[in-house]
Amino acid sequence: MMNIGSGWQNGRFPIEPLSPPFASHCQLRQREKVIKIRRKFVRDRGDIVDLEIIPLDESQLKAAPKDDFGFGNKFSNRMFTQHYTSGVGWHDAKIGPYEPFVLPPSTAVFHYAQEIFEGTKAYRRPDGNINLFRPWENAKRFNNSAVRMSMPVVDEEDHLAAIVKLVELENDWVPEADGAALYIRPTMIATEPALGVHASKEYIHFVITGPVGSYFATGFNPVAVYIEDKYIRAVAGGVGSAKTGGNYAASLYVGAEAQKKGYSQVLWLDAIERRYVEEVGAMNICFVYEGKRVVTPALSGSILPGVTRNSVLTLGADLGYEMVEGRVDVHEMLADIASGKITEVFGCGTAAVIAPVGKFGFQDKEYVINDNEPGPVSKHLFKELTDIQYGRIPDRFGWTYTIEVK
Repeated sequence: MMNIGSGWQNGRFPIEPLSPPFASHCQLRQREKVIKIRRKFVRDRGDIVDLEIIPLDESQLKAAPKDDFGFGNKFSNRMFTQHYTSGVGWHDAKIGPYEPFVLPPSTAVFHYAQEIFEGTKAYRRPDGNINLFRPWENAKRFNNSAVRMSMPVVDEEDHLAAIVKLVELENDWVPEADGAALYIRPTMIATEPALGVHASKEYIHFVITGPVGSYFATGFNPVAVYIEDKYIRAVAGGVGSAKTGGNYAASLYVGAEAQKKGYSQVLWLDAIERRYVEEVGAMNICFVYEGKRVVTPALSGSILPGVTRNSVLTLGADLGYEMVEGRVDVHEMLADIASGKITEVFGCGTAAVIAPVGKFGFQDKEYVINDNEPGPVSKHLFKELTDIQYGRIPDRFGWTYTIEVK
């Protein structure tokens, strides 16, 4: 498993040797990435270059909570920011206090929604160190979203090195509680103070963090999902594969209507035929057939390519399940639930990791899955994946980046 220190030791990083059976080609590639990430900002003495660290005084330092984390409403003391100016590029990278931005009312993001974001987590290991989970994949997706939204890409190594340094500085905010983590939210917004529909000439790229518990108030208990066949989340050729705020804003009305009917999430269908399953809430979705075969909708341009989705496909195959990507017809899917062919359904994403689905509501009918209980495949995948994320078992895929806490 990769184990990268927080600075050079005798002119090199302390990298744990990779021994069989874990010294895979994948791991070697990931180790190369990790070394590049750390080299970007570090000199021989461990100094940070090209990144200003602004000291915080006592009045700016609040204590990290030990419990009652909630989700998305508590934030750590510091944030990373850098600015982009057309013709200049990215500049003024710094880590300083978590504080408001002062932006004029004409700022482009307020009018034309030129904005992207990402989500990843930092996990407390049993030895007290901290794991990041596949952060390079989130960085790659961040840039893919930027291209689709006509925004400047970031240097992925700079982006990741800044996140590593921010987590190092905020390591007290990484919870020790079981199931909790430090949520990391990279974001980019258009900041040119001008009206008119065009790509902005100015941007802010920032990263904030905060401790989180379970995404759903029900924890790992199954959620109730309403199948929406009137409104859509995204269309092929649109921005469904980009992680941009408008996709989520467009889901809020339907989500509120579903909650009135007693459902906590919405299952989205394709935009053309309203027939093929796409996503559930802010997650990808998987269907388990007879406890052996796991099917998830194939990426179509309107489905977000989830890092957790990709991890589940790889992990599931390694655990002996038949993992399938394909089109899922909603009517066939509901018939398979009714007949018992589908034994489990779950959503997967960074926030919830694995979220079992207990029932679907569709056109005034309800379809209960596995007696509204989590199934063995969902439990198995959840345990294996979270054990890797938290460093409780060896990382045989080279997915984790370990930050050593001094």
